[in-house]
Amino acid sequence: MATQTAAAAGPQQPDQQVTEREARFLAGLPMLVAAIVGLLAGVALAVVASRQSHGVAVALAVLCVLIFLASALVLGGLTPVVPGQARVVQLFGRYRGTIRESGLQWVNPFTRRIGVSTRIRNQESAQAKVNDADGNPIEIAAVVVWQVADTARATYSVDDYTQFVTIQTETAVRHIASSYPYTSRREGELSLRDNAAEITSTLSAEIGARVAAAGVRIIESRLTRLSYAAEIAQAMLRQQQANAVVGARQRIVEGAVGMVQLALQRLQDADVVELDEERKATMVSNLLVVLCSEQATQPVVNTGTLYQ
Repeated sequence: MATQTAAAAGPQQPDQQVTEREARFLAGLPMLVAAIVGLLAGVALAVVASRQSHGVAVALAVLCVLIFLASALVLGGLTPVVPGQARVVQLFGRYRGTIRESGLQWVNPFTRRIGVSTRIRNQESAQAKVNDADGNPIEIAAVVVWQVADTARATYSVDDYTQFVTIQTETAVRHIASSYPYTSRREGELSLRDNAAEITSTLSAEIGARVAAAGVRIIESRLTRLSYAAEIAQAMLRQQQANAVVGARQRIVEGAVGMVQLALQRLQDADVVELDEERKATMVSNLLVVLCSEQATQPVVNTGTLYQ
């Protein structure tokens, strides 16, 4: 459900998009050897042509020029592809495919080969000041781990896919921050502070939906900063401290009541002393004071009867 909501929040995808496909290419080393052989053959023909008669020399010179041109075209088609980088092949403005296989490759020398990094990147969003679902101003930032999955979309669908990811990440972080409260006030309600796993999962899904048009895959996202804004930080800290004190007091009272019940039950079972309702009330009061007091109590020894 969270993924569907996040996907709906992302930008609408264009109807027709260029998608990645493998380009046609040949192994580069044999082509390099062929080009070197061609250059050597052209030099040899040039030397031979200089020693021949005029007609033969012209023919050899023309052949030499053609060999040099062919060798130059072969050298122009050589394309080194390093690991972690792909080459988008474009011929006369049309996308002809992508080379992902690393090493020296050979393609049509008239094509344009655009390098696209396929390495995993991490990017931290700028610290944003946003109002959460309760209207409280908070400061939030996130780090996103992403990778180019479709080089064709990254090249042709957006102007700058790195900047596109940056802007869409900040937009998604602001949207998530305004969709949930900082702390949950009702049972079962998701909050930014208490449900980090669910929030980051929703954030990753929303960012992924937003950057899908650029051919980018989101690997992981995490909140790196989450705090109240400075103007309300002290007030919210006092509120959290008060809630903690109330919770601790409630736990102490629950434990004290259980201990009093146990003490009365043990006295009754062991038939140590018979207490009327008034004495029981006094004993309960004294035990609660001892158990719930923050300071050590001073015992009073009664040397008379229970009623004096």
